[in-house]
Amino acid sequence: MPGKADYYELLNVSKKASQEEIKKSYRQLAVKYHPDKNQGDKAAEEKFKQVSEAYEVLSDDKKRARYDQFGHAGLSGAGAGSSGFHTMDPFDLFRDIFSGFGGGAFSGRRHRSHGPPPGDDLQVKLRLTLEEIAVGVEKTLNIKYLDHCPECRGRGAKRGSGWRKCSACGGHGEVRKITQSIFGQFVNISTCGRCNGEGRIIENPCPSCSGEGRTQHKKRLKVAIPPGVSTGNYLTMEGEGNVGPRGGSAGDVIVVFEEIEHNIFERHGNDVIYELPVSFSQAALGDEQEASTLYGKIKIKIPPGTQSGKILRLKNKGIPSLNGYEKGSQLVRIVVWTPQKLSREERELLEKLAKVSGHSVPKAERGLFEKIRDTFLG
Repeated sequence: MPGKADYYELLNVSKKASQEEIKKSYRQLAVKYHPDKNQGDKAAEEKFKQVSEAYEVLSDDKKRARYDQFGHAGLSGAGAGSSGFHTMDPFDLFRDIFSGFGGGAFSGRRHRSHGPPPGDDLQVKLRLTLEEIAVGVEKTLNIKYLDHCPECRGRGAKRGSGWRKCSACGGHGEVRKITQSIFGQFVNISTCGRCNGEGRIIENPCPSCSGEGRTQHKKRLKVAIPPGVSTGNYLTMEGEGNVGPRGGSAGDVIVVFEEIEHNIFERHGNDVIYELPVSFSQAALGDEQEASTLYGKIKIKIPPGTQSGKILRLKNKGIPSLNGYEKGSQLVRIVVWTPQKLSREERELLEKLAKVSGHSVPKAERGLFEKIRDTFLG
């Protein structure tokens, strides 16, 4: 996403920074650029928005992991329905800092009520072939999820009835308990147990959803998978999960990728290994042989005198990296095939060759591991 500043640079922290370091840096920058302190300064206002956006992502472990893996593009989810960033209330952090002291610079803003609880995330496992991983692919997912009840339209109340304000919390969804100590006044805020933080109570529950405001539904979602993913990587489709009860916000759909084991290719990072069987005569005299790659068939030249176990590198025939800047190789391991049954003519020819060349055998070839190591380092 061109033009977007790096979030770690915005907060003046390293990529290995702890949550405490990120929070501390954000506090300092937010105070420095806060609009109340820089009235009329558009540059400071824009900087405040940027550091707030950066903090929203880096303070959330899931969003931070997506950002570290996919950059800004990974934060917009994938496929239809992605909503990107949620709006962040930059005053939340300051309320966390000052709420326990019964006042402070931001005490004039009222603590917001909890409201209906949000919906759950849904996790979907998606199996991919190496060919799909190599080029990227679009998949369609069939999802079962909880959506708004059509009878009560997600309100949870029976048609014709409504809600009444919770008398225990006065409709705030939370209760406050003030205590005094030698250090001053402390305010303890907790979720109201009577209305579960919603601030209201249903008078007559909807018979279709028993007051939940949601019922089971099905939908199809398209998700675009970028090239280069591997087992354990995931994409998040924001707002496509279960809706919360009685009008609560929707959770996400988290698509977790699983690589299907290939029958002829073996993946090692962004490289793939492929074994190519050749005959003794092809290895000794040299030949041109057809080989499979993740992108189709190609012709490979077998040099004369090729030994069994030799590694040939095919550049840019492996897996692309997720950042798209480089591509792995295909490592072709030559395997000299020895026939188990010989015709009379073949046997006579081999016996003649044995007499001409003798029976001496060169020192045994090194193993595949050493070959691959030398190929990588060389």
